[in-house]
Amino acid sequence: MFTDEELDKIENKRKEWEEQILNRFTKRGERKDKYESPSGIPLKPVYGPEDIQNINFLEDIGFPGTPPFTRGVYPNMYRGRIWTMRQYGGFADATKTNERFKYLISQGQKGLSIAFDLPTQMGYNSDNKICLGEVGRVGVTVNSLKDFEQVFEGIPLDKVSTSMTINAPTSVLLAMYIVVGEKQGINPDQLTGTVQNDILKEYIARGTYIFPPKQSLRLVADVIEYCSNNLPRFNTISISGYHMREAGCNANQEIAFTIADGIAYVEEVLNRGVDIDDFAPRISFFFTTHNNFFEEIAKLRAVRRLWARIMKERFHAKNPNSLRLRFHTQTAGVTLTAQQPNVNIIRVTLQALAAILGGTQSLHTCGADEALAIPTEDSVRLSLRTQQVIAFESGVTDVADPLGGSYYIEYLTSKLEEKALAYIERIDKMGGISNAIEKGYIQSEIQNNAYQDQQRIEKGINQVVGVNTYCTDEECRIDTYKHDADEEQKIISSLSELKKNRNEDLVKEKLIELKKIAKTSKNIIPIMIEVVKTYATIEEICGVLREVFGEYRSSQMF
Repeated sequence: MFTDEELDKIENKRKEWEEQILNRFTKRGERKDKYESPSGIPLKPVYGPEDIQNINFLEDIGFPGTPPFTRGVYPNMYRGRIWTMRQYGGFADATKTNERFKYLISQGQKGLSIAFDLPTQMGYNSDNKICLGEVGRVGVTVNSLKDFEQVFEGIPLDKVSTSMTINAPTSVLLAMYIVVGEKQGINPDQLTGTVQNDILKEYIARGTYIFPPKQSLRLVADVIEYCSNNLPRFNTISISGYHMREAGCNANQEIAFTIADGIAYVEEVLNRGVDIDDFAPRISFFFTTHNNFFEEIAKLRAVRRLWARIMKERFHAKNPNSLRLRFHTQTAGVTLTAQQPNVNIIRVTLQALAAILGGTQSLHTCGADEALAIPTEDSVRLSLRTQQVIAFESGVTDVADPLGGSYYIEYLTSKLEEKALAYIERIDKMGGISNAIEKGYIQSEIQNNAYQDQQRIEKGINQVVGVNTYCTDEECRIDTYKHDADEEQKIISSLSELKKNRNEDLVKEKLIELKKIAKTSKNIIPIMIEVVKTYATIEEICGVLREVFGEYRSSQMF
């Protein structure tokens, strides 16, 4: 972008500035001994053209809506359409979740995002003794199709986009969603939304897996293949860096490990003989944004560019839509503090703005009270209003990639891509992400980074307002969500009633068919749709799959 002569002149001028002007100020002392980003990138006091001299504008930056999509996946970005405001919701029974969804829709939300309780995520019924105390606590309970019918009662599925945060039992919940749509008279090709369906990150960071990796990847690929043929408007997977970041990795690792997961899923589907351009356009991603404002913006730009290059150069995709990395963002739950919880409003606003300047397609903003409990209705409304103020009052949506061309942003973008690519090459040498997980490499990298971060907080190097700086002795006084202890028994009673009234013979017949299909290489989704129609429960269905596939037990790491 500059001639060699101009760059030499700028570099000489920088040295003169550093010696004659900057050094006079640095001798008086600076706030920190060392300046670097959370990903370990050393930071200069100021950036200029010489820091991005190796960047080719057309190949590396370009224009929005064209490869490598550094500046955004659509040409006019938010001028054409604001991101989907998708507040995460789901708690207690299906009726309460339905009420919360209708409230959010009435407040201007266009996309639903469902949280499931732990028993549902693990494929257990509410009446299983292992689930005592967890039923309906961190999400909605779904024992059978009946619960999903209640969750979406009065909500036309052709008018909303629904995201389901479910992984191990994705095939079961997707089948239920398809059937609810059918009962509303809506064809599968009219449904829009996303299933998370990202099982690899469960082995890395969250732990809500059921089956061994090989069988789990088969189910992931079944969903991708089936949706590619029957639900063309549905995102078949949401490859999630969010949970690895919550577990303690940095921005550079979030890019690398998420993309490595994506490579594994693409290879799994390609092994079935499916053409890359038949399924890649409906792959989506899920990232978080933390407090380091500029690194988070650069991260989202870097991951778009890296994915576009991998899809083109490694997988030889021809369709530009296959190169286009679309993603959902959630502000960082792990950064929220129980101390001075109202300060979380500021953190969330900063993180939301970073996601938007980074070009997100949908966004969830955490509640200020989320470090203490499930958000209250007031907290959820304020989180939604945060997005609405940024969208309609700030002016940041008027220009695509307004920070593009900033010397600092472009430098960070390239550095993060470079560091992430080095990780991916290391993982490739191990035989791919599955082998890296099996060896404990990914988990170890995340744990080491989390430990170092905690050490920096405890030593006061990383300042957290209300935790290790600007603390107060005042007691926290905010209203929080109160879990209804009687809710669990109501859900269990409803499940008992369902079992009494359904056709048991039909349930058994379809479960036997499911077992037969599970033992073959056939796509499991068609029979899964038939099974859920009988009101078979999630534990009955996953129990059949446990018999065929077995269960995964992770090796302990210390």
